[in-house]
This record gives sequence, structure tokens and C-alpha cells, in this order.
Amino acid sequence: MIPCQRDMFDLPENVTYLNCAYTSPLLKTAQQAGRTAIQAKANPWTIKADDFFSNAETARGLFARLVDCKPDNVAIVPAVSYGIALAARNLPVARDQSIVILQDQFPSNVYPWMRVAHEKNAVVKTVQRPPDSDWTPAVLEAVDSDTAVVAVPNCHWTDGTLLDLVKIAEKCRKVQAALVVDGIQSVGAMPFSMERVQPDFLVAASHKWLLGAYSFGFCYVSPKWHGGTPLEENWFNRAGSEDIARLVDYRESYQPGARRYDQGEASNFILAPIAAAGIRQILEWGVENISQTLQSKTDAIADLAQKMGLNVAAAHVQAPHMIGVSKPDGFKKDLPLLLAKENIFVSVRGESVRISPHVYTTDEDINRLFAVLEKVTD
Repeated sequence: MIPCQRDMFDLPENVTYLNCAYTSPLLKTAQQAGRTAIQAKANPWTIKADDFFSNAETARGLFARLVDCKPDNVAIVPAVSYGIALAARNLPVARDQSIVILQDQFPSNVYPWMRVAHEKNAVVKTVQRPPDSDWTPAVLEAVDSDTAVVAVPNCHWTDGTLLDLVKIAEKCRKVQAALVVDGIQSVGAMPFSMERVQPDFLVAASHKWLLGAYSFGFCYVSPKWHGGTPLEENWFNRAGSEDIARLVDYRESYQPGARRYDQGEASNFILAPIAAAGIRQILEWGVENISQTLQSKTDAIADLAQKMGLNVAAAHVQAPHMIGVSKPDGFKKDLPLLLAKENIFVSVRGESVRISPHVYTTDEDINRLFAVLEKVTD
């Protein structure tokens, strides 16, 4: 268990921020990394040619450590949508094959598959939410010999209900389907076994549970897909581009491994150091420790919610770090505004109030939330 780390963030005492799944606050160390990077841009003569590559490689290497893979398997991307688009471009889908997704899945992991299905005369198969919110058996039933791709998260973005990626991955391998994981709502907050899951693609943006900034992220690409087609052709992802003076010696070949898929301007002098600072701290705390700490907080939230007569998913299908709370007759539409007036911040996603604490969350934060909920839901 990690003791409260509120002093590592710039969070006023009167603010109850239970919305990390929306976007995280920055660590003070990340803020300082950003300020240093901005100052370097203000004095561009201090930026060396090597810095174009060292920034990206540092962030890439830290993410590789986090998910236990080689840096060669990681591409720098600006968003989950970019990584999913990479998967959609490079994974084979034949006529009448299916692409399995979840009901109410985040759009970035839906729209690319709709396009693929349209272009390849394939089918998007949407798994409906089970009455008990136990997604795994429903997904396993949907995956069959006609499945080309299973594109799912580790937990549902609206309420944190879990999917067992190990079991789903085993089924995918059995029917020779590709597995694409949207990890933005899980990587950095709950353990992930690259060895046991073996995804084809795993994408995670930095600004949520990786404690980084918006518009910077990572895409794991299995070595079997390292020979694919990038979304864009830029100077950075071509072989030999480290020799900036010779960029006009145009080359057919790309940088090794997943680097061929790097976005343009992957060196991002400001966002890359912020992302690196966030992942360094996560590695120092340890993902297992983060997960256990947040589990204790969501357990407390679930207990208080049930005492109020509110609904939560069963513990065995609930992610450790985020939880959806619903009301039998529904919450008021203006509930987020009512809470915000009290400096309490959560999200409403679908029918659920999504509550997502982190290591800066105190017992007082949780008690404040429910004290106000009782007043505004009478």
C-alpha cells in the first residue's frame, strides 16, 4: 500500500479530484520537466540534434519497462485513435469475417473498425453488456472461427467493469484472431502481463493513468507486425535519420521494429519529458502497489454507495482503480455541476457516475463526495 502522495501533486486542500479516468493532474516533477522543456524551446540554440532522438527513446524505454517488452516493440503515437488506426491498417480482415467490440466502447476503438468492415465487407460484432456486467464470458462466446480481430479494453471506460484479457487472448490464439487492446484506462493503474496476454497491438495515451500530458502516447506492436505500413511517412521513422545533415539521402528502409510507426515529431520536446516523468514515478511506486492502494479506495466507495442504496458492479468484475455508481431511478442530469460547485470532480459516463481516485485521494475526499451526494440525490 502506498501512503497518500497528495503533496507530490498541485492539488488544493479544498479540491476533491476523483476523475483520473478523465485526465490526471500532473506530478510536480512532471510540471518541472515541462517548464525545463519550454525554457529550452525559448532558447532553441540549446537543443541539439541528438535531442530529437533521446527524448523519444527515453519515453519509449520507460513505457517498455512498464509493460515488460523491448523498446523495439514500442511506437510513439499522439493518441489511442492513432494506435488503433495503425492496427486497423495492418491487421488482415477478410470478407465476412467479424471484428469483435463491446457495447458502448470508446469511439476511438470503434470507428476504425467500422471503416475496415465497410471496406473489406466484414462485420462488426458488438457484444452487449451482460446483466451482471461480466464481459468475459460474453466476449469468449462471440469469438469464433470467423473472427479476424478482437478490439477491446482491459476495463470498460464508463464504469471500470473488467475483461479477463488472458482468457480472451487464449481464445484469440485458438481461432487465430488478432487481439487489439485499448489500454488507456488501465495501463499504469493495474497489472498487465505482456507474456500472458501477448496482444498484437496495445495502445495507451499518457494523460490518464500514466500521469502525463495530452497528445502523447505509446503503441506496443507485436514483432510479427513490424514489417507493416505506417500511417504517415516522415523523416523521423526512416532508417539513418539520426544523421540530420543527410536527410536528403532518401531511403526506402525504416527505423527498426515498431519505430517505423512513430508519429511525425515524435521527439516532442515538451510532452515527451512530461510523459517520462509520469512513468518514472509509476515505476518507482510499482503498478502492483498502485493497484492495491486504489483497490482499497474503490472498495470504500463501493461500500458507501451500497449503504446509500446505489448500485455498483460485483467486486469480481470491477477494476481496482475506477468504479461506476448508478441509481435505480437515475441521477439528476446536472449532478456533475452540483458536485463541481462543492469542488468535487467526477464524470458521468452512460448511466454511471464514474469515480476514479489515485494515490493523492484521501479518506476525507471520499467522505466529502458521499456527504454531498446524499444532499443532492434526495
